[in-house]
Amino acid sequence: MTKAETRTCQNCKKEFTVEPEDFAFYEKIEVPPPTWCPECRRQRRMAFRNERSLYKDTCDLCGKSIISMYSGDRPFKVHCYDCWFSDKWDVMSYGRDYDFSKPFFEQFRELLAEVPRLALESLQNQNAPYSNFTWLSKDVYMAPSTFYSENIAYSHKAFHDRDVFDSNVVTDSEFCYESMDTNHAVHSAYLQNCRDCMDSYFLYNCAGCKSCFMGSNLRNKSYVFRGEQLTKEDYEERLKRIGLGSAKTIESLKGEYAELKKNSIQRFAFTNKVVNVSGNHIINSKNIFKSFNIDECENLRYCTQALKIKDCMDLHGAGDGGELSYEGVNVAYHDSRNFFSSNTYENIVNVEYSDYCRGGSNLFGCVGVRKKDFCILNKQYSKEEYEALIPKIKKHMDEMPYADEKGRIYKYGEFFPIEISPFAYNETIAEEYFPLTAEGAAEEKYQWENAAAKDYAVSMKASELPDDIKGVEDDILDQIIECPHGGKCGEQCTGAFRIIAPELQFLRRMDLPLPHLCPNCRHYERLKQGTPLKLWRRSCMCDKSNHGHSGKCPNEFETAFAPDRPETVYCEECYNAEVV
Repeated sequence: MTKAETRTCQNCKKEFTVEPEDFAFYEKIEVPPPTWCPECRRQRRMAFRNERSLYKDTCDLCGKSIISMYSGDRPFKVHCYDCWFSDKWDVMSYGRDYDFSKPFFEQFRELLAEVPRLALESLQNQNAPYSNFTWLSKDVYMAPSTFYSENIAYSHKAFHDRDVFDSNVVTDSEFCYESMDTNHAVHSAYLQNCRDCMDSYFLYNCAGCKSCFMGSNLRNKSYVFRGEQLTKEDYEERLKRIGLGSAKTIESLKGEYAELKKNSIQRFAFTNKVVNVSGNHIINSKNIFKSFNIDECENLRYCTQALKIKDCMDLHGAGDGGELSYEGVNVAYHDSRNFFSSNTYENIVNVEYSDYCRGGSNLFGCVGVRKKDFCILNKQYSKEEYEALIPKIKKHMDEMPYADEKGRIYKYGEFFPIEISPFAYNETIAEEYFPLTAEGAAEEKYQWENAAAKDYAVSMKASELPDDIKGVEDDILDQIIECPHGGKCGEQCTGAFRIIAPELQFLRRMDLPLPHLCPNCRHYERLKQGTPLKLWRRSCMCDKSNHGHSGKCPNEFETAFAPDRPETVYCEECYNAEVV
């Protein structure tokens, strides 16, 4: 096995290590090692995924009004779901010969600007016109990355859920509100890093809890109120006196909750039912390396948001059923050997540098191709012609590489340059995890979308909303409410928002107050409560001798808790001794 090598990232200029296991994978799939570090590679992929920036548009084929993830100044046509998947247009008519007189990425960029694109990434949904990257779900509103779920709004990554609002990364749950990184929860609100909890509020890193309030690191408890064990009757009386339906009360409790989390002992990583993993928020998986938000996966490296895939590297938004895929975003849905591609999945085999392809095999540099084989730049070849031409193209990519406006070099083995993304940088999830200012994006030569003028009239301020949900009348649905941030927070604030009918019904049933920020600002507030997609080498902070060591614990680990954060972080052994 090739030894580890230290290299310098051509993007950020920092050193990074190519591990022996990395080299083994590159050799297995016959691609060269990357020239960008793992963090810069992740940022580059994310710049090709727009989840939350949506626009009113018109289908360029049938003419009906649609919601699109592409702004109006895009060079390509946009089709609604039915038209894009129909036989009313021929994607192969955009095919062209490979031109050895100019770089591959320049040719791909030209093709990308011409082929019609699907307005929203969706599959077999019912009533989900305002939710991107949503599959096999019903009644979904502004909740990207939703799978197999029903009645979801203002959330992100809801898998197998029902009645979940304003939450991030919640799975197999129902009737949950303002919760994060939580699974198997029922009728609960303000949970983070919890599992198997019900009828609970403001819990952090708890498991198997029922009817608990404002607690951390609880295991299999019931009727615990701010750390005090109560009877069922006393607990219900205390909770009733809290008055969770009041916005002012909830705001005060959020401050108490933030202090609770800061002062809680932290396990170095949030994992469950795992073997040999590094990263954060990994469950039911094994052999995972420096990856985040992973569920039911095996043998992954440098991946984020992956479900039921194996033997893959450098993917984001991947699953399920894929294997042997590399450097892609929104891929690996029943795929194999899918390299350097975006939005390309569903029984794909041996595909490279392609975008929005569905089905088929042996595609290179294709856009929008469906159920075709042996195609290059949307032109079909015989098997023999294709296999003879591909090695020549890869050699040409090395001999005539593409250079972006900052001078970064792209040979065979690099993902698409950010500058050819169909989205502005601040429209994509890269802005959420690797934020830039407009000036910073301009310096990097990335596109930037300036906020469009709003054509609505605010009818009330958030401060004028009824404090308690019991005082909210149905006419609130007619109001346009001003967000207190006023579009000046730098977090994609929409300036104003509305309360939708399913949301009002849900909040009344949960006895929780109306939100006072726009959905985007609420989303960013949740992101701030989490940890970054990054690891630091740290030592266990435990110094308790009854945990199997004398003096300070000697264990070290990699964790998403940065060294300058205030939390007390323990290794697994010390955490289990203290909590479990």
